[in-house]
Amino acid sequence: MRYIILLLVGALLGAGACYYFFVGAPRVKQARLGAQTLQAPDAAGDPPGTLVLTLDEKFFETFLSTIFRDLNPPTFRLGANTGVAPDNFNGFGGSRFVNAQGGCSNQIAITQEGGGAKTAVALRDNQISTPLAFNGTYSAFGNCVQLRGAAQATIALSFDRAQQTLYGQINVVGVNLENVSPIYEPLITTFVQSAINQKVNPLVIMRGQQLTLNVPVQASGGTVHAQAKDVRAEIKNGALRLHISYDFAGAKGAAAPAQPQS
Repeated sequence: MRYIILLLVGALLGAGACYYFFVGAPRVKQARLGAQTLQAPDAAGDPPGTLVLTLDEKFFETFLSTIFRDLNPPTFRLGANTGVAPDNFNGFGGSRFVNAQGGCSNQIAITQEGGGAKTAVALRDNQISTPLAFNGTYSAFGNCVQLRGAAQATIALSFDRAQQTLYGQINVVGVNLENVSPIYEPLITTFVQSAINQKVNPLVIMRGQQLTLNVPVQASGGTVHAQAKDVRAEIKNGALRLHISYDFAGAKGAAAPAQPQS
């Protein structure tokens, strides 16, 4: 039995080494090249034609609750199956042999609560942080490892003026797993980080019609158009404040221009 465990440990370490050698550490898929990271508002004050939009933690709580209530939980595939264990290896570290049970889903689903955490958005000290509770299963050496835990992530904001799109860039900085053998934990943690970082990004926060303004002025026979030229952000005291500065232009008798496509 000792030799089987040593063989398994070596195989897992080898798999992890191969993953890092050929794939590298979990990478975050970047937003569009034209997107610029949001800066803080100018200390001298906002320029004329600036709209301040405030989103607090209760707004995000309601948004997330609606997803969990009315939609399917966000689901992400994990890495490929890592192989089959020897015939006499079964049930190690709380995992379960599943050859006769149809295999594992090899995916995680974001849940409202779990792993000692609640999925939420925290707005503090110029940072957007979000714990993400999850559960799922992962097939490792023929064993179905039951996954339950929480990922700790931050979100950076950027704005693409040409596309009139506000992006979010999620970055998982840590993963806590419950009741998973230390033998499996490093590899599974890497796959969970990669699944969220690479398959979620970039997040589209606002685009097109949510950012541009088109106000018909019937008495003047035209429309006032406004496109966002700059977006800045301040995050404190449980609120995100977006300072959106606009370029205004009037068009007599003109319809609203087509929205840019991303």
